[in-house]
Amino acid sequence: MDITTLTELPPWEWPEEAADHLLSTLRNEEVEEPRRFLAAELAGEVSIINDELAEALLAVGQDPKAPEMLRLRALHSLGPGLEYADIEGFDDPEELVLSEKTFWHILQGLRDFYEEEKLSDTLRQAALETSVHAPQDWHPEAIRKAFSSDDERWKLTAVFCMGFLPEFEKQILQALQSPNEDIHHEAVIAAGNWEVDEAWPHIAGLVTSKGTDKYLLMAAIEAAATIRPREALEIIAPHLSSDDEDIVDTAHEAMAMAQGQLEGDDEEEEEEETSR
Repeated sequence: MDITTLTELPPWEWPEEAADHLLSTLRNEEVEEPRRFLAAELAGEVSIINDELAEALLAVGQDPKAPEMLRLRALHSLGPGLEYADIEGFDDPEELVLSEKTFWHILQGLRDFYEEEKLSDTLRQAALETSVHAPQDWHPEAIRKAFSSDDERWKLTAVFCMGFLPEFEKQILQALQSPNEDIHHEAVIAAGNWEVDEAWPHIAGLVTSKGTDKYLLMAAIEAAATIRPREALEIIAPHLSSDDEDIVDTAHEAMAMAQGQLEGDDEEEEEEETSR
């Protein structure tokens, strides 16, 4: 089976042998790096990841003989599976992507990796960024430490992680003022994830400005829809006529999200009035 053919199909249409092929590719150190990198990227798909693939990804990430880019890719690919398992739990066998034992083993492995100060910052950052997909008690302190660093890359890691954990509104608002474009972008996403109302003027300004970078604009459109859905409908609407298809698609999805949130709020109000 040619691994590149998997990139031409949606994951739910992959053949049954795809998982075994990805596993053997990940484990085979003789395979050329580009193919192992692709295998590491594809193995993280929630529709295919399982205990063996997750353990193989962790092993590649921890392998000091593997190229660093491959190690980073393997670590990051664990994120979606951890997030899905954390949300769905382990009670329904049909919904399992990872067993509870493997879930906790992966998280502990990532924590150990993050705490190993002899490793490169890049690898430790990847371990922290991946592990927050399933938030744990040790994460807030790690995030605060990263955010207080003078290293811009650690700050970026911290703001990315804030998108997964609550109670960082103050830091998110600070990060929105960062001249670092990547930190600014992650702060916009985090503000939207946690519906940070104080961020609204900044987010709205990005949505309505003609000079906002495309990808920052798309992040701001999505954030606006969750922070103030009613007001967002008005400022997002002009982007439906954009010449850029990506922006148009983002605007459509954001408006649908905003409308859905408003309908849900209206239903809750009606239920409250009925119960009085």
